[in-house]
Amino acid sequence: MPKIKTRKTAAKRFSFSSKGKLLRGTTGRNHLMMKKSPSRKRRLTIKHTLPTGDVKRMKVLLGG
Repeated sequence: MPKIKTRKTAAKRFSFSSKGKLLRGTTGRNHLMMKKSPSRKRRLTIKHTLPTGDVKRMKVLLGG
């Protein structure tokens, strides 16, 4: 069996938690930050778990 290659675009966007769950970043952090309140900006830094319907597909993209 050949090795499964990691899709680098997915590897940049998703990561695993210490318990093995897939984490994604939050949208809305790239531009127009001046009008967003500091508490909103802090809230946007938090990573969220991926929905269960997407986990199987993302694990394939991440190489396993």
